[in-house]
Amino acid sequence: MSPRQRLSTASLSALPANVARPAYDRSVISTGIVHLGIGAFHRAHQAVYTEDVLAGGDRRWGIVGASLRSPDTRDALQAQDYLYTLNLRAETETLRVIGSLQDILVAPENPATLIETLCRPSVAVVSLTVTEKGYHYDPATRALNEADVDIQHDLAHRNAPRTAFGFLAAAITRRHELGLPCFTVLSCDNLPANGRTLHGLLSRYAELVSADLGSFVRNEILCPDTMVDRIVPATANDDRQRLGDTLGIDDLWPVVAEPFTQWVIEDRFCSGRPAWDEAGATFVGDVAPFESMKLRLLNGSHSALAYLGYLCGYETVAEAMGDDALATFAAGLMTDAIATLDLPSNIDVGAYQTSLLARYRNTALRHRTWQIAMDGSQKLPQRILGPIRDRLAKGLPIERHALVVAAWMRYVTGIDERGQPIDVRDPLLKSFRDVLKDAGRDVPRIVGALLEFKTIFGEDLPADQRFRQAVSDALTRLYSAGSRQTIERLARLGPQAISGPLP
Repeated sequence: MSPRQRLSTASLSALPANVARPAYDRSVISTGIVHLGIGAFHRAHQAVYTEDVLAGGDRRWGIVGASLRSPDTRDALQAQDYLYTLNLRAETETLRVIGSLQDILVAPENPATLIETLCRPSVAVVSLTVTEKGYHYDPATRALNEADVDIQHDLAHRNAPRTAFGFLAAAITRRHELGLPCFTVLSCDNLPANGRTLHGLLSRYAELVSADLGSFVRNEILCPDTMVDRIVPATANDDRQRLGDTLGIDDLWPVVAEPFTQWVIEDRFCSGRPAWDEAGATFVGDVAPFESMKLRLLNGSHSALAYLGYLCGYETVAEAMGDDALATFAAGLMTDAIATLDLPSNIDVGAYQTSLLARYRNTALRHRTWQIAMDGSQKLPQRILGPIRDRLAKGLPIERHALVVAAWMRYVTGIDERGQPIDVRDPLLKSFRDVLKDAGRDVPRIVGALLEFKTIFGEDLPADQRFRQAVSDALTRLYSAGSRQTIERLARLGPQAISGPLP
């Protein structure tokens, strides 16, 4: 990048007139939110809703972010006074500088500082986007993995934890001792019943610390369910260069996103909350219908496009959707998933499906299939295996969803259809490599080995012959015919629901 002035409080006045920026005094806002997992999605989603609340005059809701691992985001944004640019891209492009982020802490550098920050009296909400693997749980059973090395570390080093649970438990303990009100813990990750799942995991962790703490967390800490939706690709160097050329100022850590955004929140909070509804969020009594629709339609089809699209050689979702067979397959997968949903009559699921397909075709976003394919072992249970279980229970065919499972299996072998290595990123990668060593293209061996991962497939699916056969048949076709021809076979049926045996 060429040497230019950096984005900062001092350089805001030098931005082009069409770039929105904070018009309020950032020096007077107090910290109401601590966010664990300060990644691109949070900065393009929850932080933007909070920015609108601050701009509306309620200055109680500044955000202190915390990285539980890497200092990269802190290092990039510290020199920018924690300002960054939100770049919304579609047919037209809008730019906005976000100021709701006050500070970023890097937990491994000083765990005590993060615990102290969580104990500030002004903090009423602790939110999380730590991804599925950050919950240290068994996706099949939603039980805490008590043998996890980081969980064991935190139980032995309660004042120097590594995990979100360790920090939350330490802060809840300290706040209770100080007589401070409880904060609300708000999951913004793609988990089934994310608030209730988080509450169960946190309660169990607290119980391992002490029976009293476990009881206190179970009875006093609230964890509302939420559903979050916005497509946020990873920011690339080209994005930074392009933005710098437009602004005339360098922003080393911008976020790129689509214009669409949605946030549905269960209205259960311990000690107050921001008026996110005035910024476009929806507060409801039951998030479950929205969550299941999003997990099974958006996230499920995204995973399908990720694995099958990658195997077909497509780098981005938009490129994959340019393939009529893949687009038809994605629509059909959604239609199959709709049959597993129990939605209120006022939710137009057909309109939602149509909107998703249109959003996927946004060529202004470079949402990489490889990025979506990460951590599949944590994502498949709720996105793909849940619909499979429900379709099996209804006696419905599962061929489309089984093909996604087979594509994931093909992907985690680590070799693509051209014989090139795949950079697989997954918390179970080492275990996959161990069981797939020397498996080659032996379908029964691959399927048998991967179905042994009960944390992914549970006990029921590996024992279901219909499931095992459908996945084996799909993987055989992927190896014999290739992903493109396999997808075309299903695409010829159209996007309508499959109701009988495949030809």
